[in-house]
Amino acid sequence: MVRTLVLLVTALPLLTAATAEPDYGAARQKMVDTIEGLATRITGAHGTGSLAPSVLTAMRQVPRHEFVPTEVRAAAYDNRPLPIGYGQTISQPYIVALMTDLARPDKEDVVLEVGTGSGYQAAVLSPLVNRVYSIEIVEALAKRATERLAALSYGNVTVRHGDG
Repeated sequence: MVRTLVLLVTALPLLTAATAEPDYGAARQKMVDTIEGLATRITGAHGTGSLAPSVLTAMRQVPRHEFVPTEVRAAAYDNRPLPIGYGQTISQPYIVALMTDLARPDKEDVVLEVGTGSGYQAAVLSPLVNRVYSIEIVEALAKRATERLAALSYGNVTVRHGDG
């Protein structure tokens, strides 16, 4: 009995290390660095070959790992689309940043997003605009996005289930 107890106590640090959450902040910063690198090779909406600093700040702050299923969370900050269920994907981070930049969001804007998906694009827009209204045809995705956005305190985003 003592031997078993000693083995469990010895294994405890390994179990704790194995379940520790990855450093998503560093992964998010690396994702933004990748986006900035791609933007320098492509002329943006501002004609400068860069994205607006406010867009990069939003990308740096939104926890993309919270918007993907657990089974693909390790790839959350890779610059590629990921499956979110129901045959849908969360868009590639560079594309989200580029679309946001091209829209030239302003603090007074009210945005209608068609196709909520996981809610990631709405979350990126949230700090940049006055209000985001988003519509999603897949009821389960709309419900999940609503819950996720509320849990993450994106209070200026409203998601509706319906056909846009």
